[in-house]
Amino acid sequence: MALHRGEEAPGARTARRRRLAVNPFYGDADPVGGMAAEPPRHRLPDGPTAPHAAYQIVHDELMLDGNARLNLATFVTTWMEPQAAALMADCRDKNMIDKDEYPRTAELERRCVAMLADLWHAPDPSAAVGCSTTGSSEACMLAGLAFKRRWATRNAHRYPSAEARPNLVMGANVQVCWEKFCNFWEVEARQVPLAGDRFHIDPVAAAALCDENTIGVVAVMGSTFDGSYEPVADVCAALDELQERTGLDVPVHVDGASGAMIAPFLDPGLVWDFRLPRVASINTSGHKYGLVYPGVGWALWRDRPSLPEELVFRVNYLGGDMPTFALNFSRPGAQVAAQYYTFLRLGREGYRAVQQNGRDVACRLSGLIEETGDFRLLTRGDELPVFAFTVADGIDAYDVFDVSRRLRERGWLVPAYTFPPDREDLSVLRVVCRNGFSHDLADLFMDDLRSLLPELRRQPGPLGRPETVATAFHH
Repeated sequence: MALHRGEEAPGARTARRRRLAVNPFYGDADPVGGMAAEPPRHRLPDGPTAPHAAYQIVHDELMLDGNARLNLATFVTTWMEPQAAALMADCRDKNMIDKDEYPRTAELERRCVAMLADLWHAPDPSAAVGCSTTGSSEACMLAGLAFKRRWATRNAHRYPSAEARPNLVMGANVQVCWEKFCNFWEVEARQVPLAGDRFHIDPVAAAALCDENTIGVVAVMGSTFDGSYEPVADVCAALDELQERTGLDVPVHVDGASGAMIAPFLDPGLVWDFRLPRVASINTSGHKYGLVYPGVGWALWRDRPSLPEELVFRVNYLGGDMPTFALNFSRPGAQVAAQYYTFLRLGREGYRAVQQNGRDVACRLSGLIEETGDFRLLTRGDELPVFAFTVADGIDAYDVFDVSRRLRERGWLVPAYTFPPDREDLSVLRVVCRNGFSHDLADLFMDDLRSLLPELRRQPGPLGRPETVATAFHH
């Protein structure tokens, strides 16, 4: 999450003069409102505010947020059925960590873990271990911690020491949470650079970066940069060959934040999960293609030895023994209930229908964009329902940042960003097709894009973008 400093924000001096504006209906004209002046922005009000007035103040400010359904940058679920929202409201006061207090919520979590273990072909689903998290970022941190502890245990005779610095191998396209993990837990990040039209990890290059200090390799089922699957089976095969030559046994974690809830339904013949013996753990985001509102993620290990027992805390909490493996402690149980509802509601065939519709929308929309002649596709949405595209060769009047800016004027949030090192010359737009982004909405998007193209083509050149201005790229 973002860090916010307590000092004055830009424009705070003006804000001190105006403070928050209040509709007279909720202030002076309200005989029971009790508000004689507008509340301050950056300090607590001196007294309470009537609930209807407080609601209206916050509601009006939030109106200026973008429309979540038109946000084609985010992977996060922006629509659920009313019944799911009602269940979440029923559970909004339940603390997920209080398993003695809320045993049925804990049971729903256990069932979800078992369902995912079965979905991902754990050798013995009953022996797989897992937990819910606040999202894939926490799940990845937990998987990385398990890697590091297993490596440290095997190398206890030389770790810690100067010559035994743990490292983790990954592609340069990984989600930023892996860089955070390496930074926070003092692990060297060894990244396989992008090259040419390869926008994710190269198995042979990944194996070449491994040594006796490698705690594991991360493979991504669904790169956030372009929506493509990484070749997990090829990564495992390269590591198998490495073990045959050197004796190094390097485990693999599959970051399936998105793809782990796509591939089992749409690409059942693709082998990427626990069917590969080298895959030790998998994570996914329940709040992405798991189809649940934020925030819930899942981390699973193929068996108990894959998750070192010393990392699991057994806490005598409110009178019961509670094993827990998490970075957070208290968190809401509503999202877990919503995940179980969605599993129960859709089943395999329902998930297949929803994810296939998303892929159909992505493939059709990418084709329509290509037909304009102004853009070149990097991916087509035929893996994740996500595709990336850039301006075609010979288009000099505008760039992807101009397109993103102009689409925002119509309410569409489409991120424009540059690729990681070694392909920083490539700037793209990315569209994420989620449940709720229908063929009809895709047609409306194309109508707006086509209407903007004549103006963009008349520009004398790209309008430029200050390097300090962030794009709308969200993982």
